Amino acid sequence: MALGLLAGIVVSGAAVRLTGSGLGCSDWPTCEQDQFVPEADLHGWIEFGNRLVTGLVSLAVVAAVLGSMARWPRRRDLLRWSWGLVGGVVGQVVLGGLVVLSHLNPWLVLGHFALSMVLVWNAVVLHHLASDHVRPKVEVPDVVRRLTGALWGLAVVVLATGTLVTGSGPHAGSHDDPIPRLPFTVREVARVHGTSVVVLLGVVAALVLTIRRHGAEASVRRAAAWLVGVVAAQAAIGWTQYFTGVPVVLVGFHVAGATALWMVVVRLRLVAVDRRGPAEALGRGPDGVSPS
Repeated sequence: MALGLLAGIVVSGAAVRLTGSGLGCSDWPTCEQDQFVPEADLHGWIEFGNRLVTGLVSLAVVAAVLGSMARWPRRRDLLRWSWGLVGGVVGQVVLGGLVVLSHLNPWLVLGHFALSMVLVWNAVVLHHLASDHVRPKVEVPDVVRRLTGALWGLAVVVLATGTLVTGSGPHAGSHDDPIPRLPFTVREVARVHGTSVVVLLGVVAALVLTIRRHGAEASVRRAAAWLVGVVAAQAAIGWTQYFTGVPVVLVGFHVAGATALWMVVVRLRLVAVDRRGPAEALGRGPDGVSPS
């Protein structure tokens, strides 16, 4: 549940920016200085709705912590990762307030998205570790593991360069107030982003061919199939939006696709490095460690 809501808040945050509702609530933590909720204004309610989703995320994260504490035998790795979600959500709340109070400073907006991706990563890892009791031991060729590591690093680069394109582009986040953009030319940062995407596509192709050549367990093949589907859809959306003048709807789909891409890349990496069976998944004994 926490993972789904964390992905949802990325999309709802994008909706705030793309509809020009970033300053629909000009204060924080209240919407306006003298009222908690907005008046009958669409932009205000879109921004306030994103804040409500954050509240739901907070409840889901608390439930994840309680679930980790209630599990027996006690797993310290699950506790650490669930508390990581708590720290991330607190950071998001503080950073979100700074974004509003700074009049949508583009660097803070990008930091807000980056922290969301860290939270999604944390949630995927927590879900993977929590379900290790239902997974059989998986043997993965070393070359496949190395390629998933390269893919993980490239996904970070693609996300980072994509945020630079967004921060330099036309959708600033406010429908009436002038908002500063990043000091980059959209065409240039889009070229860098596109190049990183092409490299990522090459690694995905090499990974798929390697899996077919060397063979892999069903879980690895399934994760790779999800990766291919998401990458193909995301690349199609990205290039279409670039050549059609960056329409708002396609940008929203592209943000959702970026989140989905990150989730499947992290999932594939976890499956590839998880070789020791349920009791030792991603760690040295029952406590486990970070898969990175």
